[in-house]
Amino acid sequence: MKRLTIVIPFFNEEMVLEQLYNRLERLAKQCSKYRFDFLFVNDGSQDQSVPIVLKLKEKDSRIALLDLSRNYGKETAMLAGIDYAKGDALVIIDADLQQPPEMIKEMINWWEQGYSDVYAVRKERRGESALKKITSSLYYRILQKASNINIYPHAGDFRLLDRKMINALKQLREQERYTKGLYGWVGFKKKELFYDADERAGGTTKWRATTLMNLAMNGITSYTTLPLRISAMIGVVVSFVAFIYMMIVLIQTLLLGASVSGYPSLMIGILFLGGLQLISLGIIGEYLGRVFNETKNRPLYFVNEYYQGNSIVKEGVVKS
Repeated sequence: MKRLTIVIPFFNEEMVLEQLYNRLERLAKQCSKYRFDFLFVNDGSQDQSVPIVLKLKEKDSRIALLDLSRNYGKETAMLAGIDYAKGDALVIIDADLQQPPEMIKEMINWWEQGYSDVYAVRKERRGESALKKITSSLYYRILQKASNINIYPHAGDFRLLDRKMINALKQLREQERYTKGLYGWVGFKKKELFYDADERAGGTTKWRATTLMNLAMNGITSYTTLPLRISAMIGVVVSFVAFIYMMIVLIQTLLLGASVSGYPSLMIGILFLGGLQLISLGIIGEYLGRVFNETKNRPLYFVNEYYQGNSIVKEGVVKS
């Protein structure tokens, strides 16, 4: 009997965890040919999420809880789930029920046909503002144009990964993670499915504007050096224009004599060039900062407690 691990990273989701479990339990009964286990990954929740999962675990031995030492962010929480998944395949699903658990049956069907990565693409994003939809679409277009790997714009983390994909992703230990790009980078045979994203079953989104900006920056700096090239090209163009202007000023001075006029244009030129230099330094700093973080070689996360079966592994479990 093949084993399937359902990985559920969560952060302050006390309002939806029981609903999610009930739907996953029904799914497991319908797919009786497979052995299911449910791995909940607590990413530093401060509400009653952990007690709720432990209560569910008392009546269902298939449930395991990986309690991280603090909030590391969804990207790292997903990696922790991938590290601890024991199934022949795993499915990553959000706890907010925007992604339909019932779709996992279709994912399993395509997995059995030889696909290593069966990912779900959102057709409709209910509950999201028009601004977020537009900026998200624009960002992915830019990233795809700038990157040399396939980026799947509307494909989130809701997907089935077989053991080949799991083992490949476990080897990628970047500090600044952008998992959506890593799925494409490792390759393997992929299958695209479509679904309509529902509104949250409860609670509020944990994605703030600053978090989304940081994730977007990680995506750009992880998969393309285009910003560095653009800053270099702008520098070449500005230098060429400045050289032409210098020659014009030199010729005018030789033919017409020196003049004290031109103070406004001088200030504009100084401020413009200073701004370009600061922007270029900022871009270089972003890349340099990521190199600095990688050279520290710190573990990506620490585990507070790991509940599986009748055992509890206390603090000190480290995955580097």
